[in-house]
Amino acid sequence: MKTPEEIHATLRQLMSEMFELAPEDINLNANLNKDLDIDSIDAVDLMVRLRNIVGKRINPEDFKNARTIQDVVDVIYRINEA
Repeated sequence: MKTPEEIHATLRQLMSEMFELAPEDINLNANLNKDLDIDSIDAVDLMVRLRNIVGKRINPEDFKNARTIQDVVDVIYRINEA
């Protein structure tokens, strides 16, 4: 997962499996809570799975501020760049 597009594709696959969401619903503008019904517990589970995939620590504050799929992609992209 190096490019934002690769991160989005991985995120789409992961969220589809974890939360039984339709992949087409996991677009960059989708709101995690309102559109995808991802609550705080789900977000923690997602963060743990993403940390295992990227192999780096994810700052909970960065993830806590994520509201859309684009926000999550940006957080993971910044972590990969660090």
